[in-house]
Amino acid sequence: MNLPKRRKPEKLGVREEPQIRNASHLKWVRGHECAVGTPMFCRDYPVEAAHVRTGTDGGMSVKPSDCWALPLCRYHHAVQHAQGERTFEQLYKIDMKKIAQGLWLKSPHRHKSENQS
Repeated sequence: MNLPKRRKPEKLGVREEPQIRNASHLKWVRGHECAVGTPMFCRDYPVEAAHVRTGTDGGMSVKPSDCWALPLCRYHHAVQHAQGERTFEQLYKIDMKKIAQGLWLKSPHRHKSENQS
């Protein structure tokens, strides 16, 4: 007797990762000063690549693409997460998406990611 083959159940919620990942770009972003613009204060903290989440391709438990990264010192990166992006932008009078987009357009590593997609 031939038994039917066992079906493999579909994996729910698992999909190809559409986000751009570019370690070279993140390293390049970390080579800049903190985007908040207080170098005397920020120089005591290492610069991190902070990702803009609001209005980008991130989601619940999904980090946005690396093209949405901007340089923030460790202190201001913590403030960004603690206050929320809208409040953070109002407090420091910056546009995080505009800064991240500008850096992505000037990044010498951008074309590596665009050629892969």
